[in-house]
Amino acid sequence: MSLIKLGEEIEIDTQAYELRRANRAVKLERIPMEILLFLLERRTELVTREQIAEKVWGKDVFLDTDNSINAAIHKIRQVLRDDPENPRFIRTVTGKGYRFIATPLNGESAVASPAAPSISAGVEESVAVPMLPPATPAPATVAAERPAATTLPSLLKRSALRRGWWIAVAVVVMVGVAAGVMLRRSIPTAPQSGSRPMLAVLPFQNLTGDPDQDYFSDGFTEEMITRLGTLAPRRLGVIARTSVMYYKQSRAPLDRLARELGVQYVLEGSIRRDSERVRITAQLIQVKDQTHLWAQQYDRKQTDVLQIEEEIAQAISNQIELALGPFKPPPAGTHILSEHGYQAYEHYLRGRYFWNKRTSEDFKRAAESFQQAIDADSEDARAYAGLADTYALMSTWSYAPAQEAVPKARAAALKALEIDPNLAAALPSLALINEFFDLDWSTAEARFKRAIELDPNYATAHHWYSELLAYQGRFDEALEESAIAGKLDPRSLIIAVDRAYILGYARQYDQALDQFRSVMAVDPEFPRTMGIIGAYFSLSRYDEAMREARRWQNIDSGPFPLVGMARIYVRLGQMGKARKALAEAEQAARRVNMDPVGLRIPVYIGMGMKEEAMVLLQEICKKNPSSLITVKVEPSLDPLRGDPRFDDLVRCVHLEP
Repeated sequence: MSLIKLGEEIEIDTQAYELRRANRAVKLERIPMEILLFLLERRTELVTREQIAEKVWGKDVFLDTDNSINAAIHKIRQVLRDDPENPRFIRTVTGKGYRFIATPLNGESAVASPAAPSISAGVEESVAVPMLPPATPAPATVAAERPAATTLPSLLKRSALRRGWWIAVAVVVMVGVAAGVMLRRSIPTAPQSGSRPMLAVLPFQNLTGDPDQDYFSDGFTEEMITRLGTLAPRRLGVIARTSVMYYKQSRAPLDRLARELGVQYVLEGSIRRDSERVRITAQLIQVKDQTHLWAQQYDRKQTDVLQIEEEIAQAISNQIELALGPFKPPPAGTHILSEHGYQAYEHYLRGRYFWNKRTSEDFKRAAESFQQAIDADSEDARAYAGLADTYALMSTWSYAPAQEAVPKARAAALKALEIDPNLAAALPSLALINEFFDLDWSTAEARFKRAIELDPNYATAHHWYSELLAYQGRFDEALEESAIAGKLDPRSLIIAVDRAYILGYARQYDQALDQFRSVMAVDPEFPRTMGIIGAYFSLSRYDEAMREARRWQNIDSGPFPLVGMARIYVRLGQMGKARKALAEAEQAARRVNMDPVGLRIPVYIGMGMKEEAMVLLQEICKKNPSSLITVKVEPSLDPLRGDPRFDDLVRCVHLEP
């Protein structure tokens, strides 16, 4: 059996590699899960620490496992709500080991532990490694599972409208939206080309026992992704942070993880630190046969953390060189941090931790942390880049007035590039400002390209560049960049759904509808999938469009579902209901301090009031031309094309008609 019941509410699904309480998944990292399954397998027997170490980490690796086993048992007891003084599940045999004392309710007397990979928790020396064979690309199919709350897309606020153009021509969003190819109830990814192997840096485990230290382990993970992403980008792909953080709460067996991310190699590890020292373990695994190619433990001063990152990158580069041939190694350097430098690094990691949460309050906390990093080290280019990212997204997501946030974002990005002209992380935010607020398309494109040149594995640069191309009507190029972003970040819902919009702009409505459905199979309430209303509308499937509009009205109290309803009522000839829905949409817009003018445009066009719609668009062009950034490709505006004044609207955003 794959399902083991440990109580009325507690059960373990060994096939899904998941512990559940009252049918809800409970967070339990891989090492505690492996130990729990091993204890279950040897139920009623005394299991020694040595046996646990050999089972979990292997007998050929010399480990200092005491602390790791203690932490794992503590976590198991926490999720089982087991009292070590009066245990119901796990009894400690002092000085010896542990015994699982409960009897499964469904009569399972033995449990076959799944062959899951492990995380090295204390290798004192590098382990001898066989030559790394050429990689065989794994399938990139992703299981239809809801992303963890820590992933970028799942943290978008339901009422938040990503990018300023949602607010400007709100109309537009509801209509010609859509995108992508059906991906069999999975998040869409790019096809595997077979041209280069892919590596995933799994979230380093925080073994301190203090969840407030997650920012450090998460930040270290992100730093390793960045370092390895620039190692040999033409020959090694590195999966982006969004996708790997999905596996922070519950690690899947390695073979399944490889299928879902499309990777052949995995780097994983753990971090433990106190006030002065840090212990970091890391190991490189080939997923095809789960071979441990390299493992190392670093026990150093905290100020050595950047040097540890460099040494891990060098070790990985050595393995890649065995398989792929010589390439330019990472630059050498000691990277020993001063006390001020280490404080800046800590603040920077904390800033990225909050920034990745993508909420209004966390953006504010991120900005504070990045500023603290700058105060500690005024020459920290990455801190300026983080500050630029924060203010750029706060402005485009309407978390802060553009007139306040954009100048701050621009100044921070320029300062980062002044300090380090080759810092890829600073360029996309600056390009975003050039695109959305300056309407300087050529400069924005040049900066996106430069970011990609510096770091071809930077998924966000490919993603944002694909949107820039789409707004110009360069759909083939846009879809190509979107596919690259999807391959680098296969669990990113925002990349997947924005591909839907690109396809909608390209008038590929059937593919758009399929794409929306594939994203909704993972998260039915992901905000940007509201665009499926427009996809159904464009295909004249009004009953289905109305059903989605009403469903979204129950999810989102904003104006957009109501605008969708108004347009559908117009098409059905129910003008009274259309006017009522539009009036309600305008009231909803005012409640969130949104200018309702743009909401009227698609409804007016549907009613045949083209002149009135054109006048409104001209007013928007005079007041806030950036709001019309999608005007060249927006399907809802198609009835106005051919009017010379419409060509002027396209020129208003500095594009050629």
